[in-house]
Amino acid sequence: MPKLTLPDVTLHYEIDGSGPPLLMIAGMVSDSASWAPLVPLLSPHFTLIRPDNRTTGRTAPVDAAVSVEIYAEDCAALLDRLNIPQAHVIGHSMGGMIALELLHAYPDQIASLTLAATAPVRLTRNQALFKALLAIRQSDAAPDTWLHAFFPWLFTPAVYDIPGAVDAAAAASLTYAHAQTVGGMAHQLGALEGYQPRTLASPLPAPTQALLAQDDMLIPLPMAQQALAGIPTHIIPDAGHSIHWDAPQAVADHVKSFANSNPITGAP
Repeated sequence: MPKLTLPDVTLHYEIDGSGPPLLMIAGMVSDSASWAPLVPLLSPHFTLIRPDNRTTGRTAPVDAAVSVEIYAEDCAALLDRLNIPQAHVIGHSMGGMIALELLHAYPDQIASLTLAATAPVRLTRNQALFKALLAIRQSDAAPDTWLHAFFPWLFTPAVYDIPGAVDAAAAASLTYAHAQTVGGMAHQLGALEGYQPRTLASPLPAPTQALLAQDDMLIPLPMAQQALAGIPTHIIPDAGHSIHWDAPQAVADHVKSFANSNPITGAP
């Protein structure tokens, strides 16, 4: 089982496929498994590196120090451990915020960066949402109640027109063996609350593109476009915040095309 031992945490990660390395950084309450729709589409083209961020998955302990900066340091340490001087990177939601911090602190490690349904923004409303979801989990409500409260923020409205789709997603989440604990979620919320967006440098130190979802409720499209002004942006139709679940083929195609246009330094 692949693990990276750091002074205060043991970081679990998954590796799939072959080809140039692609580091995949998950968002809030998500772990390496959240990239499942993209794995079969990208693993024939890349070596996929998918860490479980602190507080999630099989990374332990769940109460190790957290912040966007610490998450980025973990990613840099993982690439160093794997003897990867430079990688392509994709970050979703808070994973995109982590990726931007990685770009700021370790620019030479990034050959290309794809920001998926994310932007350097700090919304008090989103912090309130996660606090409310956490309160539901801590209450006597049925275990799937918080998921049904969360899913409208994640998925495109069309998902609700597919009979059984939402219930199936909730059931899969509840039976996932490595789902984030209530305590882990509470601790990770501190990283979200402490996030301070950086003003993006112009130009950025590595090629960067943004994939934004037309129906994103967590990171509204106009706000994301304003925060990412000057960065090549693709708007994915019929997709919500869970952009790589709603439109995995479109996301995969953009990642492949961008990486091919920006090969890793020294790669043949």
